[in-house]
Amino acid sequence: MSENPEPGLELVSQAPKQRRPIGCVPALLLLAAAAVVIAMMLPSVRRTRSSARRSQCKDNLKQIAVALYNYERDYHSLPPAYTVDADGKPLHSWRTLILPYLGMNPLYDTINLSKPWNDPANAEACNIIVPEFHCPANAGPPNHSTYMAIVAPNGCFRPTEPRRFSEITDNLSETLMVIEVPVDRSVHWMSPNDADESLVMGIGLESKLSHLNGMDAAFCDGSIRFLSAGMPADQRRALISIAGGDTAGDF
Repeated sequence: MSENPEPGLELVSQAPKQRRPIGCVPALLLLAAAAVVIAMMLPSVRRTRSSARRSQCKDNLKQIAVALYNYERDYHSLPPAYTVDADGKPLHSWRTLILPYLGMNPLYDTINLSKPWNDPANAEACNIIVPEFHCPANAGPPNHSTYMAIVAPNGCFRPTEPRRFSEITDNLSETLMVIEVPVDRSVHWMSPNDADESLVMGIGLESKLSHLNGMDAAFCDGSIRFLSAGMPADQRRALISIAGGDTAGDF
């Protein structure tokens, strides 16, 4: 015979309680909150990635500038923008000529400099990616480059002849050596194509640039600076000129 509970007391069941499932509305609220957090984080992630790409791009140009300086130390001049054969036809870019100064002697040794860059004899080298010649923000082929020498009558590079630094009489910190061009103007790093005055003058805010509103550039003093795509024409001409006696001012 079971005992009756004392008055005022309740029997507590020992069976485990079942939890109620989370309803649809609370679950949707959780998902919405997560989506908001992710959306808030995305701009920061994009900025971080963009900053990292800009930093790597500047480092690439710095290495290129140092390589050109070391080439000049050995040859007492900057390289020609491109080499030519006996008939004056372009063969190889200055980018190929400075490979040993980027620590890429093995690649340089495989290139037949007497044959055009895109000759079957140089097919193996054409397939090689040189990271220093490719901006990480450039969505184009990885063996293409947006880094081009300034090739103009009064520019840092001559088409087929070397240029002595002594010929550069303008302020070295205001004289362009290598500049980033729009992505749709990129070329294979071995290709003997570069930036003439019209290309540099034609870059604008509507151009397909690797970086927002501008491009990185290497100057004759070895510095790397960011140039606005909206830079006035007179400043651009002053930066292109090596001996005009003009100044670019604050840019």
